[in-house]
This record gives sequence, structure tokens and C-alpha cells, in this order.
Amino acid sequence: MNVIVFGATGSVGKLAVSELLNAEHSVSAFARTPDKLELTNPNLRRISGDALRPDEVSDAVAGHDAAVITLGAGLSRSSLIRSEGTLNVINAMQAHGVRRLICQSTLGAHESWSNLNFYWKRIMFGAFLRPVFKDHELQESLVRASGLDWTIVRPGAFTDAPATGAYKENFPPSDRKLTLKIARADIAAFLARQVADMTYLKRSVAISN
Repeated sequence: MNVIVFGATGSVGKLAVSELLNAEHSVSAFARTPDKLELTNPNLRRISGDALRPDEVSDAVAGHDAAVITLGAGLSRSSLIRSEGTLNVINAMQAHGVRRLICQSTLGAHESWSNLNFYWKRIMFGAFLRPVFKDHELQESLVRASGLDWTIVRPGAFTDAPATGAYKENFPPSDRKLTLKIARADIAAFLARQVADMTYLKRSVAISN
């Protein structure tokens, strides 16, 4: 498949690009500075652009079969890149007839709030990262209302541990036996798998150790 990744130079995005290439997809890496992506592959195309510019997003989406969103804002707690960038991707996909959308969100969004412990509910998402969390929830609402063939992926907190493939997936909101952490490499592999796997079509799926 011909897949475009938004946020392709982020900590998860660059790993997702690599996983998609390993699965023999053709990959377009969309980012403001795609040359930061230290990969060499004949099936990799770099696209320089800003996810907050609808025209640049629309031009980039044309001709693809699927889009993967791993947008993030670095250390910013006020950026709306997740929701506004995602809306631009959705509009572009609708305009160009691209159906498959994989969107990385966060564990704790909407009904998965019940999976979180006191620290994440009251300190991190309740206070320190509250604007980021609200932007993730808006992002998810936009994806669900898009009419596209979407899957939302809700990972726990990122770690730099090696991929294990031993994480939990699709657990219910009532599951509290979680570390609430997962390796970036495991997240990337899961995102890449969703492009062609319709198990979680039009569903939000949580993944965590």
C-alpha cells in the first residue's frame, strides 16, 4: 500500500515509518523537516510540510491508500497540532477519496479514562498535561465523526525499552492491572499493523503493558 505518515520525524512516527517500510509498503514521510529521518529506502519519499496548513496537507495526501497520524507537539502544552492537524488530514482524505486512517491518541481518552490511576487522572492529565489531553479527546471526536475507515490507537506512556510484542491490547476500561507504559517500538509496530488489518475498523483500541 501507499501510506503517508504525519508526524514522521517524531519519536513514534519515525519508528512507524521504519515498520511500514519493513512490511514492504511505500511510505511518504510528512514533516516540517523530513530530512531528520535517518532512513534510506527506495520506497521512502520525504514530504516537507506543515500539518497546520490545509493546502500542504491536501497536496500530500493525494494518491495515497492510507494515512497514519502520529502528530505531537514536543514540550508544548498549548499546541493544537493534534486536533487541527488531524482535521486537515481528514478533510484532505475526504477530498481525495482516501479511506484508511490510523490515528495515535492516548490511553485515558474518553471511556479509557477508567484505566488510569490516581497519578495520571489527577496530576498528569488532570493538571500538568490537561490541555494536551483535551486536544487528544477532540482529535478522537473528529476522527470518529469523519466517516472514514478509521482506527484510533490509545497507547500508555511511552518508554524507550526494546519492543517485546507482549503488551496487552483491546482491554476494557475496567482493566486496572496495567503498568500504563509501553515501548515506542511496540506502538510503532502496532500502528503499522493496522494499515492492512481491519480487526479494529472503526474502533478505539488501547495498548499498554
